[in-house]
Amino acid sequence: MRVEPLPNAPAATVETDGERLLAVADYHAGIEAGLRYDGVELQSAADRRRERLLSLLDRSGADRLVVLGDLGHAIGSPFDDEREELAALFDAVDVPVTLVKGNHDGDLEGILDDLAPGVEVTPGHGTRIGDVGFVHGHTWPAPDVLHAEVVCMGHEHPVVRLEDEVGGARKERAWLRGSLVADPFADHDGVAIETSADLVVFPAFNDRSGGTWVNVEGQDFLAPFLPAGMADTEAFLLDGTRLGRYRRV
Repeated sequence: MRVEPLPNAPAATVETDGERLLAVADYHAGIEAGLRYDGVELQSAADRRRERLLSLLDRSGADRLVVLGDLGHAIGSPFDDEREELAALFDAVDVPVTLVKGNHDGDLEGILDDLAPGVEVTPGHGTRIGDVGFVHGHTWPAPDVLHAEVVCMGHEHPVVRLEDEVGGARKERAWLRGSLVADPFADHDGVAIETSADLVVFPAFNDRSGGTWVNVEGQDFLAPFLPAGMADTEAFLLDGTRLGRYRRV
């Protein structure tokens, strides 16, 4: 597979079209301002997020950074804290950046025109770079994305609930990896779609952004095409531990 998660990190390297990419999902810059608006007071982790991403760029030797949506947090006009975090981030990142627009990135394009005019912003239905498709996941992917060999998506922030033998439980971010199922996409688009693509659902880069409990009964996916659009899907922890079929963890 062309997509290789970095050990102990919510990020993956992607080798495609002659480039080495670092892909992350759901950065949610300025999330603390959004939480503060909802009455939750947390000290900003903007510097820690930025340094962690810069370290991963250096560690991976990537030629380009791809953000699978929700680079920002405010769905509408960004808070001042979010603008400041993004300005500092783009001052420090020294590789080209592609943002696959997510549902939290609604008003971000105008801000990026000022802060980082070189950033490529793709439509929410996704894009392809070589044989790898990238989509946020809040809307249906473009057919061209589905014809890739691998499709990468964010949006879900997948997490698993792990219990020990004495009843203790903890939450862990997880990767989901499986195969795309063509039928839901064909039904939605009204055209025949053939796909043999693998699907990789990325954990959220931001560890304060909550998540979809993929192994807890009654929890629903956020993407309109999941879970019907995937099969044989397994969960993996950030350290690479293979948990098996995600519903059975």
